[in-house]
Amino acid sequence: MKTAILFPGQGSQYVGMGKDLFDGYAEARQRFERANEVLGFDIASVMFGSGDESKAEAEGEALKQTDVTQPALLIHSMASWAVLQSRGVAPAMAAGHSLGEYSALTAAGALTFDDGVRIARERGRLMAGAGSDRKGAMAAVLGLDAAAVTSACDEVTSEGDGVVQPANFNSTDQVVISGDASAVERAMSLIGERGARRVIALPVSGAFHSPLMEDARAGLAEALDSLEIRSPACPVYLNVTAEPTRDPEEIRRRLLEQLTSPVRWTQIMQHMKEAGADRFIEVGAGKVLSGLAKRTLGRDAATAQAGKFDELADITPA
Repeated sequence: MKTAILFPGQGSQYVGMGKDLFDGYAEARQRFERANEVLGFDIASVMFGSGDESKAEAEGEALKQTDVTQPALLIHSMASWAVLQSRGVAPAMAAGHSLGEYSALTAAGALTFDDGVRIARERGRLMAGAGSDRKGAMAAVLGLDAAAVTSACDEVTSEGDGVVQPANFNSTDQVVISGDASAVERAMSLIGERGARRVIALPVSGAFHSPLMEDARAGLAEALDSLEIRSPACPVYLNVTAEPTRDPEEIRRRLLEQLTSPVRWTQIMQHMKEAGADRFIEVGAGKVLSGLAKRTLGRDAATAQAGKFDELADITPA
C-alpha cells in the first residue's frame, strides 16, 4: 500500500482547531508551544478560542486574518503529523493545497518546523497586504469543466475590464476563479450562461493565485531566498506543475510562482494515483481534500482524516 499525505489550505480553519491535539497528545502540545515561541505571541489561544459563545464571532474574525490563518493551519497540520509520525506512519508521497504546500514540505523535512511557521506567517502578511492594496474577488464554479471555465476567463480578460483566471483546479467538476472584482463578476455571469450548475462568490480577503498578488512577490522572494530548503524525505507534488520533486531549488522557485499561478489539484490527485497511491490521508483541519479526492478519483478512493490516529498506525509505503 502506498500512502499519500495531503495538507489543507486557507478556508479549512475554525475556532477550536487543535485544542483536542493539545490536550491529548504530548507530541502535538510541543508543536503548539514551540510555535508560540517562534512567533512571539500565543497563536494557540487564537486557534483554540475561549469557548465563550458571546466571543465566538470576534474570535472567528481574528482567526480569519490571513497572517494568522496561514501559520495556524500549518501548526495544526504539523501537530497532527507529529502524532502520526509517533505511530509509524511513513508516506510514499505528499502534497498540500496552496498554503498546505508549505505544510507538506515541512512534514517531508524540506523545511524545519520553525522555518515553516515563520514563512507561513510572512506569506500570510504579504498576501494580506497585496489584497488590501488591490481589492479582488474569488468565486467557485461547480459543474463546468476546466476548459470552459478557462475560456470564459480568457474572454473576460481580453475585454480589458480587469483580469480573471482560474485559481484552483480542485476537482473534475470544481474550479475556483480569481481576479479583479469587476472581471470576476462578469466571468461569473458568463460561466452561468454557459451551463455551470452553481457559481458561488467566496468570502475572501484577496484574489489569491492571480496577478493581483504580484505586489507580494518581491517580499516573498526575499523570504524564500533566506530559507534553507533541503531535499524532502519523499516526493512532494507541486501546485504549479502537479509533478513530484525532491529538488530544493525547484521547490524554492515553484513556491514563488505559486503565489500568482493556479493550484493544479485535480492533476496532483491523478498523478499520485498513477504513481501508485492507494490511500490518501488528510493531515490537518477539516476534510475538504478527502472530498476532492473522491470527486476526482471516484467514490471508492480510500481516504482518511489524521484525527483517527489509532486506525492509521503502521501505514508504510510499499
